[in-house]
Amino acid sequence: MPDQRLTRHLLSDRIFHWITAASVLALLATSLLPIMGVQFSWIAVHWIAGIVLTAVILFHIVRATFWQELRSMWVSAYDIKVALTSLNPVGPTKLKPGKYSFAQKFIHLGFTIFTFVAIGTGLVMMVKIDTPFWTRDPYWLESATWGWVYVAHGVSTLAFVTMVMLHIYFALRPEKLLYTRSMIKGWITYDEYRQHHDSARWKIPSAGESSKH
Repeated sequence: MPDQRLTRHLLSDRIFHWITAASVLALLATSLLPIMGVQFSWIAVHWIAGIVLTAVILFHIVRATFWQELRSMWVSAYDIKVALTSLNPVGPTKLKPGKYSFAQKFIHLGFTIFTFVAIGTGLVMMVKIDTPFWTRDPYWLESATWGWVYVAHGVSTLAFVTMVMLHIYFALRPEKLLYTRSMIKGWITYDEYRQHHDSARWKIPSAGESSKH
């Protein structure tokens, strides 16, 4: 049936996505708004959001490693070929991606790289603030080393701003709303699956089976 609902994202995946999104937005707001002149007590909110992000990313790594298929997010030669053929509106019959398109995999790769940079440098920078767990030590690293930490953390912040804007823009495009809905409700229809995905590369599980990432 064309309107039959097929699971695209399990509840645990959707919860992870929205906690990650909330953490990233909180981190961006608390880091950029003070620079723009909006003054408030932001340090505690910033590092707590950073700890939350670190925890959910660790959860995701463990889950993706042992319960999902890591290779489903690798950018393959076929993904690039699909992306290139989609750029030619008068070319031959368009190829279809598997569960995730080249663009989705590419931005996932970008988020992965810059999340690791942000978390790594952010955890190091936490030694310079007082927390319930330790007293600040601003001399833990030399000044020049701290400078490189700040640069890496700042670059990751700017990358996040760009990627979040792109992510929101494409999520709100009419032809992409089915994916936005699936990240909220978890499902797409069989007709959407047939139109947008290669069934040989994203196989719908039989009744009683669970869909891997």
